[in-house]
Amino acid sequence: MTTTTTRPAAPTTEEEEAVVAAAAAAAVDATPAPAPPADADGREKQKKARARRKKKKRRRTPSEEEVAAQRSVLRWARRGEAGDDEEDAADFAHLSRFGRRRPRVAVELHAHSARSDGSLSPAALVQRAHRNGVKVLALTDHDTMAGVSEAMESAKEFSIRIIPAVEISAVYSPGNGSGAEEPVHILAYYGSWGPAKSQELEKVLSSIREGRYTRAKEMLLKLRNLNMPLKFEDVCNIAGHGVAPGRVHVARAMVKAGYVDNLRQAFSRYLYDGGPAYSTGCEPAGETVVQLICRTGGIAVLAHPWALKNPVPVIKDLKAAGLHGIEAYRSDGKLSGMSDLADTYELLKLGGSDYHGRDDKEEPDIGSVDLPVLAFFKFLEVAQPIWRSAMMENFANTIGRIPNLNGSKGCRRTSSGNDFCSVCLSSPELEETDDSEVEILQMEFSDIILSNRSCKTHIEQRAEITSRLH
Repeated sequence: MTTTTTRPAAPTTEEEEAVVAAAAAAAVDATPAPAPPADADGREKQKKARARRKKKKRRRTPSEEEVAAQRSVLRWARRGEAGDDEEDAADFAHLSRFGRRRPRVAVELHAHSARSDGSLSPAALVQRAHRNGVKVLALTDHDTMAGVSEAMESAKEFSIRIIPAVEISAVYSPGNGSGAEEPVHILAYYGSWGPAKSQELEKVLSSIREGRYTRAKEMLLKLRNLNMPLKFEDVCNIAGHGVAPGRVHVARAMVKAGYVDNLRQAFSRYLYDGGPAYSTGCEPAGETVVQLICRTGGIAVLAHPWALKNPVPVIKDLKAAGLHGIEAYRSDGKLSGMSDLADTYELLKLGGSDYHGRDDKEEPDIGSVDLPVLAFFKFLEVAQPIWRSAMMENFANTIGRIPNLNGSKGCRRTSSGNDFCSVCLSSPELEETDDSEVEILQMEFSDIILSNRSCKTHIEQRAEITSRLH
């Protein structure tokens, strides 16, 4: 497995400077003493330089909370397997004792595949994440979860845990009518069983995807009026079979036609929000999307809030609708403004690279965001009870669709909660259930014995199971 580069648990200035203390000290020792200052300004500069060097030498021992969080996150990433938790914790303490960089759990919570507007297949994306040492990967394609199954299958080859996710397109309209609408993107994170009420979620996502075709045609019409004609068929071919065309596909068509030099130029000149070739789709209201995510057992997080014209009212209104968090970390560190807003509205602070695999040297690579282990641990604390409820709901719905557990041909005999779980988990729909989730189900049904004495008895027992799940 690829070894991850270890980093501090939180990207504060003091911690980043402490990381290079040894190198700074060595540089100071090797540098000749500066000449005496010629004036008061020189003395002041020298004083500040000494203070900076002294600050760099400070070291912060990781707290017990950080050590425990890292151990818990690693265990979760390994799907409950024992792994090398004790070895990791010992290594954590050893590195910290000598003021060196502490190990981190590389988590990627925002990445796209070719199933939307990324360039890599879901499997190739997982492979790249593995190469970069990522332990947890959320596939967040735009308005589709079609790539999740492929990503999960590919992840079996590596020690990576996949979080089924989706980035949902929406629009925010100020309640008082004082401002114009603006697009917002909301990330939805689900447990390994996926969303509850999946048909309801897919109906909304499908509607948004259909709107993308109309939107693409409108953008091409605007480009034609700007003397940059493109064929709709060419844009769809670039998007790929079954993929709803987005702005990036139009941008690639523009590059191919020679109208712009690269994708960045296409967006900065024509396709940016409100740009001369920009067009809206048929996205639902942001509040509606947040409520949908909550209703289907997901965690709702506002993506790249720094791109909003006025993030404060957006965050305030989405929080009222049930928003769980916002992105506050990027590859260049934590944004203090977003962090303060998250504190104000008691929201989780998350972040990801928003990796697309574009031909852009400045694009952050997958796994490049240094998300503190405590931030992800708090995310799991909020997410796991919600995911568990969704899992129970999915489990209850699955019972009625399993052969020999329902219908007039008789009931399948099971002798224990464990046996019952084994029967249900044999369903193809539940292949991704991990050991920790199986334990939960076994505990729920440990005192329920199904028999084939009569169909009436079986129906009564099914009702008892369903009531426990809900």
